[in-house]
Amino acid sequence: MFREEDYLMLSGLQHFAFCRRQWALIHIEQQWAENFRTADGRLMHERAHDSDFREKRGDIIITRAMQVASAELGISGECDIVEFHRSADGIRVNGLDSTYQVIPVEYKRGKPKEDDCDAVQLCAQAMCLEEMLCCVIPQAYLYYGETRRRQTVPLDDALRQKTKDMLAEMHALYRRQHTPKVKRTKACNACSLKDICLPVLEKKRSAAEYLAEALKGGDP
Repeated sequence: MFREEDYLMLSGLQHFAFCRRQWALIHIEQQWAENFRTADGRLMHERAHDSDFREKRGDIIITRAMQVASAELGISGECDIVEFHRSADGIRVNGLDSTYQVIPVEYKRGKPKEDDCDAVQLCAQAMCLEEMLCCVIPQAYLYYGETRRRQTVPLDDALRQKTKDMLAEMHALYRRQHTPKVKRTKACNACSLKDICLPVLEKKRSAAEYLAEALKGGDP
């Protein structure tokens, strides 16, 4: 079990799955830069994260910006949307008048990706909810802004184990305050941190040291 002060940001899982170095630059070195993709995604999440919003559609109750955490995984964060579907096989939830199945929904810009970085983040949300609400969540949804459709994500054993393994690696790197090196790929072109990251890909200095030297007017 992790102490609360050692929790990592749940949202960092997507960064980590996309690129270990990107995650470390953001979450260890506190570097950040925004491009169109990150700005568009941020606006989408701002629209989804209205914590005062609660809606009932038939047998479904919809909540937004639900705070979640897991002492077992050592993470905390927010779910874009959590839906409670009335079901005889569900659980009782405080403040609700029946039993419900719990289903997290994560909003993403663009379209479904070839990798599973979005699915890993969604799986972590579901595992937090399971720990908090003492329930089992067999599947969840990813909603993509470009297609305007939901994609069902089965939360199987393989995805759960991958999520746990990534979190264990994240905690290990964070404890060491280590920013790993990576090899450049075509995905680097879409990264908002490419101007911070690329100059030091093959060097031993951190991005923070590189930028500090550049601001002094020295030769990076």
